[in-house]
Amino acid sequence: MSHSIRYTQCPVCHAAQQREVFAAKDYTVSNESFMILECPQCSLRYTQGIPDAAHIGPYYHSENYISHTNTSKGLVNRLYQAVRKRTIRSKVAMVKQVTGLNKGTHLDVGSGTGTFANAMREAGWQTTGLEPDPDARAMAKNLYGLELRETAELYTLPEGSFDVITLWHVMEHVHDLHPYVQRMQQLLKPGGKLIVAVPNYTSKDAEIYGAYWAAYDVPRHLYHFSPASVRALVQQHGLEVKAYKPMWYDSFYISMLSNKYQKGSTGLISAVWNGLRSNLKALSDVQRCSSVIYIIQNAK
Repeated sequence: MSHSIRYTQCPVCHAAQQREVFAAKDYTVSNESFMILECPQCSLRYTQGIPDAAHIGPYYHSENYISHTNTSKGLVNRLYQAVRKRTIRSKVAMVKQVTGLNKGTHLDVGSGTGTFANAMREAGWQTTGLEPDPDARAMAKNLYGLELRETAELYTLPEGSFDVITLWHVMEHVHDLHPYVQRMQQLLKPGGKLIVAVPNYTSKDAEIYGAYWAAYDVPRHLYHFSPASVRALVQQHGLEVKAYKPMWYDSFYISMLSNKYQKGSTGLISAVWNGLRSNLKALSDVQRCSSVIYIIQNAK
């Protein structure tokens, strides 16, 4: 019996047409290649032949998988950790700004080792954190005394109870995409905000690196979003994209990893240059940023 998922239609808009883009390789764990398809209708790209939810676990087992291990090994990870302290502060400020609240109820889905959930809690918010990985949950408890819950609890939380829900680089990993987004809408208070950050394949760095672009991260990334495909997805569930925010550091981090995949070394100077080229492109249009933060409102 096959444990892989083969799409015959777009996972977002269900259009039947599919265009093969290229095969991308899993450089983190398995060295397998996966075909990336594009929907000509909503412009979503998605990974063909992904392992189903019950069998994808082994593809996350790498000490390089940063969100689960908190590793500081190697230059790229050291830089990531240094930058993270800054970005956490700016994320907390962004939540306050987009909700107009100094404190409130907050759900963080895919909390990893709990750094952001803890920062929100320290800022006075009532934060609930969900995380599927038991090792990451244990680390959150050790580091911050945080009791993160299992992701399955998403479906037992009280509806209409959150001012804001955050998903930092989570949506691209979720097998049951539509039920998940629908659930976000149900959990939000009327007018509540959903903050979603995902990589953006319409960015300049994605164009530069092509199949070597590290944010394809197959098969862990099931979907590769464009701004148009995010809008198409959330509109089906009573949600509306209200604003786009840049993640300026992602272009550098992704360029360093992409260089490593393409040339075998981080190539710091060319990576910084390519990250800069990407950000310059996004200065005039945030929707071209390497990763985009979508500020989404519960329209119901």
